[in-house]
Amino acid sequence: MSASPNTLLRQQQIALAERVVELQYARQPEIWKPYGSPGREKSVRDAGYHLTYLAEAVEADDPALFGEYLAWVKALFAGLNFRDDVLPVTLECTRQALSELLPPEEAAPALTILEAGRQALGSAPEAPPPFLSEEAPLSNLAREYLETLLRADRRAAGQMILAAVQDGAPLRDIYLHVFQPVQREVGRLWQTNQITVAQEHFCTAATQMIMSQLYPYLFTGERKERRVVVTCVGGELHELGARMVADFFEMSGWDSTFLGANTPPESIVRMAAERRADLLALSATMTFHVSRVRDLIALVRAGGSSRPRVLVGGYPFNISPGLWRKVGADGYAPDAAGAVEEAEKVM
Repeated sequence: MSASPNTLLRQQQIALAERVVELQYARQPEIWKPYGSPGREKSVRDAGYHLTYLAEAVEADDPALFGEYLAWVKALFAGLNFRDDVLPVTLECTRQALSELLPPEEAAPALTILEAGRQALGSAPEAPPPFLSEEAPLSNLAREYLETLLRADRRAAGQMILAAVQDGAPLRDIYLHVFQPVQREVGRLWQTNQITVAQEHFCTAATQMIMSQLYPYLFTGERKERRVVVTCVGGELHELGARMVADFFEMSGWDSTFLGANTPPESIVRMAAERRADLLALSATMTFHVSRVRDLIALVRAGGSSRPRVLVGGYPFNISPGLWRKVGADGYAPDAAGAVEEAEKVM
């Protein structure tokens, strides 16, 4: 996975997005024209998103990245009550724009991945299944916690979690069977238009605050002579998963340094060196940040003999199990618990 192998697709993204929307308006004027010029601007923005995800899939040579994105968009459009033909027509307009504006040798890999995504779209569900299961451990607590957050009662939500811990619920189980599935369910509810962006942001912020209130229970284990720096790549704003990873390392006796969201690459490398980190754990939730993970790892590798091992995780790596090798990482973990286990292996 070399640096920016498909630069023309990225360089022409604005022109391509404009052309996609022009074709959409010609094909389905009854849908788009009523939204006026603000709607057209949003359409160009959204077409740009599609092209960014496509470019990442092309550069990774991984159709699954774009296919999963299209499945997500299908569910999103269903929640917004868009007509069933909107996304297929968008893909056809994208195919035409790529064929018109890119040389054949540049368009070919993008068209191949676009067609693979289109073929897989028919079997993708219109609504993803819920993440909360009655059979899962602590399922009642997870469901009550979610309902309390959706009522915007942060105080009650925090009290129920603290009571569960004081009653003997292992902190790891709270993270894995309450915080993790609830946060995923919140994302699903937003995707299917059942809650607003404001509600999603509130739930995330409330869970982050409640996690911080549990820190007295976090730093109680036997300490190890291991250091880890945990962070999100630049541009990545979804930090809750990475924070859970940092907390799991603390629970396992590691000395963890959590840098949070959208940390500049040079600052990450410098902090890893200053902390003499044995491991750097990188999180990316959005597929279009895969190239930033790759570039950051390359920067770490250029740091000399004291460079840390690198572990990656997040949604793109979950849907494409071999992607971690393509970005140059030493290992991959699907969740916070797996991160600690995989860290012991790569060390």
